[in-house]
Amino acid sequence: MGRKAKPVLAGLGPLALDREGAEPLHRQLYLALRQAVVDGRLRPGDRMPPTRALARDRGLSRNTVVTAYETLFAEGYITGKAGAGTFVAASLPDTPPDGAVPRRGSRRDIGLSARGALLTRSLPLRRDSPDRPFGLGSPDRRAFPFALWGQLLARSWRTGGRTLAVEAESMGYLPLRAAVADYLRAVRAVRCEAEQVMIVSGAQQGLAVTVQLLLDPGETVWVEDPGWPGTRAALEGAGAGLVPVPVDAEGLVVAEGARRGPGARLVLVTPSHQFPLGVTMSLRRRLELLDWAAANDAWIVEDDYDSEFRYAGPPLAALQGLDGAGRVIYVGSFSKVMFPGLRLGYVVLPPDLVEPVAAARRHFDGGTSIVPQPALHRFLAEGYFASHLRAMRTLYAGRRAAMLDALGRDLGGVAVPEPGEAGLHVTVRLPPDLPDRDLSARAQRQGLLCPPLSAYGLEDRTLNGLVLGFASHREETLAAAVRDLAGLAGA
Repeated sequence: MGRKAKPVLAGLGPLALDREGAEPLHRQLYLALRQAVVDGRLRPGDRMPPTRALARDRGLSRNTVVTAYETLFAEGYITGKAGAGTFVAASLPDTPPDGAVPRRGSRRDIGLSARGALLTRSLPLRRDSPDRPFGLGSPDRRAFPFALWGQLLARSWRTGGRTLAVEAESMGYLPLRAAVADYLRAVRAVRCEAEQVMIVSGAQQGLAVTVQLLLDPGETVWVEDPGWPGTRAALEGAGAGLVPVPVDAEGLVVAEGARRGPGARLVLVTPSHQFPLGVTMSLRRRLELLDWAAANDAWIVEDDYDSEFRYAGPPLAALQGLDGAGRVIYVGSFSKVMFPGLRLGYVVLPPDLVEPVAAARRHFDGGTSIVPQPALHRFLAEGYFASHLRAMRTLYAGRRAAMLDALGRDLGGVAVPEPGEAGLHVTVRLPPDLPDRDLSARAQRQGLLCPPLSAYGLEDRTLNGLVLGFASHREETLAAAVRDLAGLAGA
């Protein structure tokens, strides 16, 4: 069933049964249970109470309960296996039954602000479970040393519990900020000191806090087209006007951005590993973008979301390390290396922005929870982070190679992988006669999660492909999933 099912007897609540009414009790019970399924009180996978227990609890004869269950079985609302009990069906009938009250839907006329309405329309693509083949955005949780992490958390609390109970500095735990600065200087050639580092509850929050401070409603922002909808939502939530800028083999086309949005206040880029196309921004384009930002008094947000995983070519310096004018805001996350539930990231601010952002952060939420930060400091400072990262690079490199081999073998005549030497996903292009949204929908019905490339675009109508994650899955699982996908594509 996917999750441990519990009997719903205690939580079923009252059932509207009229013992003096003309309608038989078994019919009333059937209708009441069916309505509980339709309105979500009984959810797919929930274990139904045994007939004897339900009869005893509600003061009914067992025959009344058995007859009601048989009708629910016949109509597809419940299912069961010998010795395993009775469950609400995982797949319910598509058409609501006659007489059933429809499940209450969400209202869209509840008086949201213009900004709130815009945010609800700009929500990112749905994030499904990364445990399903090709799921995006998650490392392999099975490979993380959770026992060690638990020890570090316990040690941090034992040695500093009283300190952790005091309200934290809004910019984060200073020893952790220093460790992050040391790491970024050594590995990404980022030019920063501990005072410039702000610890946030994930990179998305870091972006939201920063743009709220920098942008006035109506100011324009360059965004990559295609790009990640979540970051676009943060910008639109700040009232920004988005200027889609195309991406080619060298990354963001700066000249086109200057033509489309000459007065832009901010540029959002993923230069180390563009999402979703996977290209790396060339040095020529990086310098061109920095020159444009300095000349136009604009800010650049560098989203370095998975730069740690580079499998070929020399290490790349961050765009921020090339910035001599203090225009780049560098955003990163620990979730892609460690585990998503950690929800810790960082922002490296230009010196001029440190004080205003710190003040703004105190007004936003007072700072990210301090409790896990000392443990993360130890994880970095004592070398565990670097060791884990090395192991994950090796693991993911093997999985990436296995998936590329499988794509070439089983989908070689249909799907063309995009160039890319880093990251946790591979994007493949499809021919025009195989629409990506149709193939993605068919794949999802078969348990494969392959978002359509076209869903990440704003104006680019040439996008037709799939975005395939590989980090959470073993080589044999990826190979089997590619074969299944090839069958759906008619390869």
